Amino acid sequence: MKVLKARNVNDALLLGIDLFSSSVNFRVQESRNGTTYEALEPVTTVYSKPCERVCLIKERDANPFFHFIESLWMLAGRKNLKPLTYFVKSMVDFSDDGESLWGAYGWRWRSYFLKDQLTIIVNMLKENPEDRRAVLQMWDANKDLNKNGKDIPCNTNIYFKIRDNSLNMTVCNRSNDMLWGAYGANVVHMSILQEYMAAAIGVKVGVYRQVSDSFHIYLNPVWDKVKHIEINPYTYRDMVNPYDTLENYKHIPLFTDTDNLNVDLDRFFQIAPDEIRKDEGAHDWQWHMHDWKNPVFPDIAVPMLGAYSYYKEKDFRSSFEMIYSIKALDWRTACLDWVRKREESFINKTKKGETHE
Repeated sequence: MKVLKARNVNDALLLGIDLFSSSVNFRVQESRNGTTYEALEPVTTVYSKPCERVCLIKERDANPFFHFIESLWMLAGRKNLKPLTYFVKSMVDFSDDGESLWGAYGWRWRSYFLKDQLTIIVNMLKENPEDRRAVLQMWDANKDLNKNGKDIPCNTNIYFKIRDNSLNMTVCNRSNDMLWGAYGANVVHMSILQEYMAAAIGVKVGVYRQVSDSFHIYLNPVWDKVKHIEINPYTYRDMVNPYDTLENYKHIPLFTDTDNLNVDLDRFFQIAPDEIRKDEGAHDWQWHMHDWKNPVFPDIAVPMLGAYSYYKEKDFRSSFEMIYSIKALDWRTACLDWVRKREESFINKTKKGETHE
């Protein structure tokens, strides 16, 4: 077992790149999705500060809007594709019916097994903080094993336990792409789940461990962008973490009223941007900034949704204005970097006559 001990996702990504920089650590392995480099042994990533969940390494260029909204989509227990394809159209490629995801984690957390596992685990750990039986299940051996489908759960189960008044979480994963999965989507989704569960129980956020049985990278353009980042493992700990460059950064708690989170989630997913534009016009987002129970919505989610709506209209100025209303500095920074890069690309294409917008 290879263990990568990281402060946050930015640390983890650099350690992962370093792992795959030497052929003694991996093998070339074919898969149904193409050629991979696969670590020779399972890899466990340990995050000491999981709430520092935003990848701020520009070469990675992850879509912060999609990762954050998808996390809320999971907490809402949804499996419908529409809220996701607004941000990433290719999500439909992972669907068997073109409308939903069979392996949707939130759906499996909250209703697939005919029970809300999150509520049960919260109540278990409230009643007995020393309980070691708080297991969140995502894998269904009766239906997933040997199933011929496009979306079989990669994360299979999660363990929660309270130690020193902090909620520790261990996520088990059968197949983990380092760039798109482990240090892309998973770290955001699962750390937000951990923060919600800790808030609901009434304890602090502890350590997050991700155990990846097949830890790999696909040989694709994303890997080409990041593999050239040079890392000296002997001086690595002296490198400046991107979070330390955020002036006056302080984590803003996402959940303060977990009893009413479902109310907030239902409201949020009723204001899908396409419908908002039809009903009210795309320039009336301030109305949706009020009367929320949990700060995650007015502080981050609603301005994110508005900013992305403007971005899709190629109204970059309005998109930036909305991004600046995001109170969480890490998410604000990531959104600014992501939209700026696309604005530059759009301007260059316009100059070359390559776009019709």
